[in-house]
Amino acid sequence: MSKALVNGLYLVFIVVLGINPAFSSCEDEAKPGVNWANCDFSGKDLKNKDLSNAVMTKANFDNADFSGALLENADFNFAKLANTRFDEARMPKVRMVAVKAQGASFKNAVLENSHLSRSQLKNADFTGARADGTNFYGARLESAVFTSARLNESNFEDSKLTGAKFNQAILKKSNFRKTLLHETDFHQADLSKAVLDESDCLGADFTEANLTKASFREAEIEESIFTGAILADTIWSNYKRCRTSSIGECK
Repeated sequence: MSKALVNGLYLVFIVVLGINPAFSSCEDEAKPGVNWANCDFSGKDLKNKDLSNAVMTKANFDNADFSGALLENADFNFAKLANTRFDEARMPKVRMVAVKAQGASFKNAVLENSHLSRSQLKNADFTGARADGTNFYGARLESAVFTSARLNESNFEDSKLTGAKFNQAILKKSNFRKTLLHETDFHQADLSKAVLDESDCLGADFTEANLTKASFREAEIEESIFTGAILADTIWSNYKRCRTSSIGECK
């Protein structure tokens, strides 16, 4: 049997059985593309490390420190990240689907076009983060902090944001459709052209927010606060379009 035929049969064998020829090794040093899937690195110091394209699926990084690290295109799906620090990390296109990251810190991190859908992010801190185009679909974000964060065209559809803080955040064209926004703080946030259709805004505070051309179709807004909010061409819950001169009240 020829060597080429043997190699071909081997590749067919591993594909059929679903075997990944690139095995993870928890002893490997921190480097781009490292495979740390299922490893336990709780409390590990990984500050300023280059872990771009790394595979860390289902790994345990509770209380670890990735501050200043390069994590572009890294895969953390289903990982444990409770109280983990990502402050000032550069992590565009990072994948954090269904992670458990309660209390994690992403202060001033770069998270553009990342995936954090269905993740547990209660009390997480995204202060000053740059996260344009990031997907938080179905995430648990109760009491999360997004103060002064940039989140243009980000997706929060069907997420839970009770008590979250978006004060002075930039949220142009972001999607909050069917989102739970009880007592969420949008004080002085820029929500121009944002979609909040069918959202539950009980006690949400939009004081001095820019809601130009935003949409609240069928949203619960009876107890929301709009003091000083810009409501130019805003679509109200009853489909009424506010006048361009509307401030604080849809006229």
